[in-house]
Order: sequence, then C-alpha cells, then structure tokens
Amino acid sequence: MAGYRTMMALLLTVGIVFQLSESRVTCRNDEGNEVDWYILYKLPLGHSDNGLSYLYMDESTDGWEISKNTIDSSSGTLANTLEPLLDFYVRKTEGFGYILYNDQLKKTVSSSFGHSKGVVMLDRATGVWLSHSTPKFPTDQSKSFWPESGNVNGQTFLCVTYSYGTFKEIGLQLMYIHPYAYDYDIPQTFHMELQKVAQNTGYPGEDPFFRVKDLRSEGEELFLSFAKYTRFDDDLYSGLIVNVMPESLYVKGWGNEGRSVLLPSDCSTGTPHHVYNVKNVELLETVYSDTQDHSKWCVAPKNGWTCIADLNRHESQKKRGGGAICIKDVAVAKAFRTTIKTYEPCPPVIPHSSEL
Repeated sequence: MAGYRTMMALLLTVGIVFQLSESRVTCRNDEGNEVDWYILYKLPLGHSDNGLSYLYMDESTDGWEISKNTIDSSSGTLANTLEPLLDFYVRKTEGFGYILYNDQLKKTVSSSFGHSKGVVMLDRATGVWLSHSTPKFPTDQSKSFWPESGNVNGQTFLCVTYSYGTFKEIGLQLMYIHPYAYDYDIPQTFHMELQKVAQNTGYPGEDPFFRVKDLRSEGEELFLSFAKYTRFDDDLYSGLIVNVMPESLYVKGWGNEGRSVLLPSDCSTGTPHHVYNVKNVELLETVYSDTQDHSKWCVAPKNGWTCIADLNRHESQKKRGGGAICIKDVAVAKAFRTTIKTYEPCPPVIPHSSEL
C-alpha cells in the first residue's frame, strides 16, 4: 500500500511538472493568468521605482490599473508572458518558435529595415504577438530580459493571443514592415512567411507597398493591422491610417528630432480628417513631454479606435517600414484619450478642445 501511494505521488508530481512545462503560449497578466490581450504603459523616469512602474489594461479592467510589480520583475506581466521563451533558452522546447525584432540595438541597424520592435512566440496551438516601442528589449538569450536603458522613457506594449493559423497573416504583415530580426528559432514546419521574416528576407516586391488586415484574437476580439514597407514613402498616420479611420487622430510619438524633422499636425485638404501631434501626456497626475515619452500610439476622439504603433511622425520615417495594431474599444480609447494634456493644433487655430 505504501508503495502504491509512493507511485501515485510520483505520477502526480510528474503530471504537475509536465503540465507546467507545457503551458500554453498566451499573453499573461501579473498573476500569470491567461488573457486574450493586454496593453502596458511604462511610466517615464521621474515618477517612482526608477522608471520601472507601469499601467496595465485588458478586456476586464475597464481602463488603466497601476501594477504592483515593476516592468523588469520576474513575476510581472512581461516575465509571465515571456516565460515560454525564457524556458526555451534552457530546455529547447520542441515545437516552439520565436522571433525577436528591433531596429534599436547595441549595433547599428540599417534604415532599410522597419522602425519596428516586437516579439513573436508560438507553438502549433497558439502564440502571441507582442508589439512595443522599447529599444534593446528583450535582451536575447537571457533571463534578464529588461534592458537598463529602458528605464528612462515612457514605452507602450500591446500583447495579443492568436491561434496558430493566424500567424500566416501576421507573417505577411511583418514582411511589409520588414523588421530586423536579431534572434529567432522558427521550426522548418512552421509558416513560410515567418521563416522569411526571421531570416530578414521577406518584403513586398511591387505596389501597393502597404497592407491592412483584420486579425482576430483567440478570444475573437477584432484587431486591425496596418503595415507599410519603406517604398510606401509616406507618413503612417496621415498617409494611411487616417484614410481608413472615420475621424481625426491624435498621435503620440517621440518628440526628439535627432537627425530628422518632425512633421507638423496635418489639417491639409489631402486627408479626409486631421492628424494632431500630442505634445504632453498626464500619467498618474504627472505631466510628461513627448521627449520623455517614447511610446507610439494614436486615438480617435469619439469612435473608440486606438492603435499601438511603431513609427513617429518624422520626415525620415516616411521612408521606414512600420505598422500599427488597432482595437475598437470604448474603454481603451477613453484610457488613452484622457492622458492627452496638450496637442499641437493646426494653423490657423481652430476650436479643438471640445473633441476630447
């Protein structure tokens, strides 16, 4: 009888270990629970926790919640989501694949690649597309996934869980964006489109040099994905997104000009709606300028559309690949819209405060 109990205990232990090691590849929250999607907004340095605090939102939160964890925590949202990748580095899990892409690394990346940052992880059942704005994230082949350089500026993250089949379309979107894949392991039996993205060999060869595609999450939430190749040669927002959206856009981008020229707010007759540059945001009662906040997003004033994006409104980025993933959700739009403190109106000054 004692031997039987010992054997049953052993089998139970093995079963638990197997279950934990074979957990599904999905977006996960601070508690490690599966969620269909989430959005994070990392606060800039100057708030608290040395620039590591972040706001969290998913379909159940009805707006922003302040996380109890720091962005680099081993028990936070990012660590929980990235666990299959971090585990793969150690165990080389069979049937798992990933692509890490980023245009801002320790080494210089050619501007022929997209101004885009993200993580694709999947197995034969599900996967995640984690789109973000953070240079050097995640640190490849390391459990310490968060780069210290990421502490300084505000950043945004959008994670969505998709079924395996949807990653064929995601691969096509990424081929238009043409991101720089700096670390990957994609099984040869996985979608060919992902193979090309991983090897930095996939991109469109003819016009049109943009692609707009509906993507349904595993939980049946509709997302709208915009992708443009370098030869599109126009602004992502005033040249593409605003032509699809039924109203104006308020765009939050990086305000540090560097070697490029910032595009002004666009109220030209060539676009069906206006595109306004957000200059300052207010997060947890602290105001940050667009030179402190590196996040990239846009929101419509009334219809519920919000997009997490790759690109800034810079003249030079007309010639860069990039994209945006958009969701129509009233709570999400309100959460972003209410962060807008000031924006750049178009000359001549027109009434605009009532729209917000």
